[in-house]
Amino acid sequence: MTAFFLPMNKIIITLDGHSGCGKSTLAKKIAEELSYLYIDTGSMYRAVTLFFIRLDCIGLDGKLKDKAFGQLDRINVDFSFNEDVGERRVRLNGEFVEEEIRSLRVSNLVSEVSKHSDIRYKMVAIQQELGLKGNLVMDGRDIGTVVFPNAQIKFWVTASARKRAERRWLELSESGEDVLMRDVYNNIQSRDEQDANREVSPLKKPDNAIVIDNSDLNVEETFSLAMQYVKKALNNIS
Repeated sequence: MTAFFLPMNKIIITLDGHSGCGKSTLAKKIAEELSYLYIDTGSMYRAVTLFFIRLDCIGLDGKLKDKAFGQLDRINVDFSFNEDVGERRVRLNGEFVEEEIRSLRVSNLVSEVSKHSDIRYKMVAIQQELGLKGNLVMDGRDIGTVVFPNAQIKFWVTASARKRAERRWLELSESGEDVLMRDVYNNIQSRDEQDANREVSPLKKPDNAIVIDNSDLNVEETFSLAMQYVKKALNNIS
């Protein structure tokens, strides 16, 4: 992947960490507080996974079929304002797909899909292009290590696997999906292992990242702690 140089006078805040640790919620709240652009990169990989599911490009073993890689040029993932919900949401080839990409089926397949270098290169290029547009908050698995290694503010967000599974199960249940807590917990553990051991851009704590363990913190407490670090960092930058 080519080196990315931050634009002059642009602030980028990255949040990396394990699946289900509340990165997206925290990143979104920070962006709203600062009036920065927010990008959820996890939703980008979920959208790609949904694309391959729809085209029957994933085998019964969960592996991508060879024909999948010939479809990459047909994938367009972007973020646009969704008037129905009043905020920017991910789109797959012009279609808002937020609800579909949060299913357990997509969750079970996304780590396998996102480990492939061709797919990651395509998504990273899109993410870096978004970084040229202005002050940005972005969360994911390799944002502070690969996408924006020179970001001014980096967070490493984590929580215990059990706590993350409980939160994810509640989220799925509230959305009407009938799923067992055991299955969600197994999915969390499986994704942790796959993300940490993939050959391309493995999940790891970025250099100089601020660590936030929110196992025993609620959303507001996590946000309050993060903003303390952000305000201090921004004061030092200015």
